[in-house]
Amino acid sequence: MASTVTTGGAAAAGPPPVKRKSLLGTRPGVALAFLLPALLLLGALVVYPIGYTVQRSFFDADNSAFVGLKNFGEVFTDHANLTAVKNNAIWVIVAPVVATVLGLIFAVLTERVSWGTAFKLVVFMPMAISMLAAGIIFRLVYENDPDRGVANAVVVGIHDTFAEASAYPGARPRPNADLAPTAGGSFTTKAQAQPGTSAALPLIGIPPNKIPGDAQDAKAAAPAADGGVSGTVWLDFKAGGGGKAGAIDPGEKALPGVKVEAVKDGKVVASAKSGDDGTFTLPASAAGANLRLPASNFATQYNGVDWLGPSLVTPSIIVSYIWMWAGFAMVLIAAGLAGVPRELLEQARVDGANEWQVFRKITVPLLAPVLVVVLITLMINVLKIFDLVYIIAPGASQNDANVLALQLYLKSFGGGNDQGVGSAIGVLLLLLVLPVMIFNIRRLRREARR
Repeated sequence: MASTVTTGGAAAAGPPPVKRKSLLGTRPGVALAFLLPALLLLGALVVYPIGYTVQRSFFDADNSAFVGLKNFGEVFTDHANLTAVKNNAIWVIVAPVVATVLGLIFAVLTERVSWGTAFKLVVFMPMAISMLAAGIIFRLVYENDPDRGVANAVVVGIHDTFAEASAYPGARPRPNADLAPTAGGSFTTKAQAQPGTSAALPLIGIPPNKIPGDAQDAKAAAPAADGGVSGTVWLDFKAGGGGKAGAIDPGEKALPGVKVEAVKDGKVVASAKSGDDGTFTLPASAAGANLRLPASNFATQYNGVDWLGPSLVTPSIIVSYIWMWAGFAMVLIAAGLAGVPRELLEQARVDGANEWQVFRKITVPLLAPVLVVVLITLMINVLKIFDLVYIIAPGASQNDANVLALQLYLKSFGGGNDQGVGSAIGVLLLLLVLPVMIFNIRRLRREARR
């Protein structure tokens, strides 16, 4: 039997040891040399600012005295800071969810239409616009003047379609005249109209440029026949002054289109509108009634919604954000939808499921990882929202639209001159972002193990 022979009683030497390399085949020293510049930049631009901000948050406004947690206490007690915290909560809950839902709807509905690509291009296009430009665009969209603001132009157009505009907003009778204010903004005569007489209903407070171009000079109405009541409605004002109050003077203009009602015991028994010369005629049933000019003649013109007022400024700005980012959500979800196995969808339809059931039971569950990515990305994005709020919200309602990132700027550099509180707000933002980031990292690791 063969046996192993050793030389000099010592075991044969094995192969020389091999220097270990990293998983990618690179020695740790070489990898560190390549990573060092990036690590230095990361430390200088990220780690150091974070550390300094945390340290600065424990000192007073001029960084001369240690104040502990006082700055953090002010964040949760100062009214402006609390408004910013509340608005940030609204942003985090509403904006990412609505943008993601709209992106999902757009991606699903345009999947099987020939013009889907063109639609997606149009929806995604706002992503190419900077926040500054989008803020300027929507500041113009939300202008109160319907002649300048698109939103109010639409609202006023719809309103005026269903509600008749007043003829002479702001008009009123002379003080101590026979016409007197009554309930609801109307004006009613003190004396009752007599049959066969002519009533005088003078008004003031109407700029000459608001009188219709086809209005004629006012003239006294002829007595009505058959026991009826007639009268004249006119602007009791003469250019250049002069004239007698309550009387129709030469050159005074008629007010056409004014509604006149005859009221008896609180009920309207007859009505008419003044003509181009200001005259009107009521039937005999108006005899003995008080003549009333209803408030609809004088209601102030509807100018739309105060989109940037205290109550609507935050929802209005959120709409502008969704306009920008719904396209981002749609593109990512559409990419995920392209990877959904079509055979599963077809099998569900063959088994009798309708489109809503296919969407709810198959499409959405399979897209859940993509939806989570979009939702988390948008949540992190809205936590640092600054540009849109700063540009869109006017000075009068900026405090009502305030968010943490804007409050950080205002406290530190925008007039507050308190970088201690500003740093505390920055630390708070970091703490709010960290749980979302940790959740995202863990989710990515779980998906990498699959």
